[in-house]
Amino acid sequence: MRVLFGLTYYRPHISGLTIYVERLASALASRGHGVTVLTSRYDPSLPGRERVAGVRVLRVPVAFRVSKGVVMPTYGLEATRQVLAHDVLSVHLPQFDAWGLALCGRALRRPCVLTYHCDLHLPAGALNRVAEGVVGATNAVAAALADRVVAYTDDYAAHSPFLRRHAEKVEVIGPPVVMPEPADSDVAAFRQGHGLGKAPLIGFAARFATEKGVDTLLDALPALNARVPGATVLFAGPHEGIVGEEAYRARLAPAIAALGERWRFLGPLDAVREMPAFFGALDCLVVPSVNSTESFGLVQVEAMLCGTPVVVSDLPGVRQPVRLTGMGEVVPPRDAAALAEAVGRVLAEPARYVRPRSEIARRFDPERTVD
Repeated sequence: MRVLFGLTYYRPHISGLTIYVERLASALASRGHGVTVLTSRYDPSLPGRERVAGVRVLRVPVAFRVSKGVVMPTYGLEATRQVLAHDVLSVHLPQFDAWGLALCGRALRRPCVLTYHCDLHLPAGALNRVAEGVVGATNAVAAALADRVVAYTDDYAAHSPFLRRHAEKVEVIGPPVVMPEPADSDVAAFRQGHGLGKAPLIGFAARFATEKGVDTLLDALPALNARVPGATVLFAGPHEGIVGEEAYRARLAPAIAALGERWRFLGPLDAVREMPAFFGALDCLVVPSVNSTESFGLVQVEAMLCGTPVVVSDLPGVRQPVRLTGMGEVVPPRDAAALAEAVGRVLAEPARYVRPRSEIARRFDPERTVD
């Protein structure tokens, strides 16, 4: 089978959406399918065509940006060529160009499956409100033309206005979660290499973005440090030059700088060589997301697979892994006091929350997702 994936950003861009597609595309390629990813050449230094882990990647030139989106004048022509050369389409939303790809699929009689990763909530500003409206309208067209719409969880599907409008097409398929088990020696080396000593470690694994709730964690730290002296935050992921997040980063920079060594930016970490040790070194991971741009949070299951409990926002989809496993706490979004209390409870009684890796792996089996 020849499968065409369509999404705006792909690797080396880092987000839950790109990681999801990379894992699914690579897994299908390893099973012998012909897999192509059609995406944007958002960085001109990236190659227009390459093959990565058995997946053919085609990047369409970008003329200019609108907020976090891109405009690609030649996308329609390339999409038509690729739809003709493939048997089935896997289109990933939110995406401005999804409607065109779905339309090509309908016109050329290629089945089209949409995966709806999240609602779109851009930072404040009139231009961003317009962009949200345009993307919402084009995604609605794509859903009307598609054969199936995939959601991560029943919880998110029941609360998303977009998914409720297309309920007759929705199928719930959990996301592919992959995380090697960290060796004790690698965890010890990670802590030693970063000079962490025995300080309680709170992890944050994400892009530095408004919807991730970085400000909520910052507001929680004074109360948390009063309860757990010396607690240190390790932030793994891109944190500088994030498109559309410059003002948010600048606003929080003084508070982060004031924390000194108690807030460490690690940058993007290698998924196989570094992330398992990062998760294994943590005492708690936090996912304090603030809106439905977060629909699940792959990182929380990855942390659980490494034996680390999590504290997450009480948002549709995001709360499901903790509810299903009991491996953490759920707190109201934007509630810094509740976040501090919950993290304090986890740090005080970690054994109360930890579950066997086999139990987590069985519940979130990536092979079932690929099937």
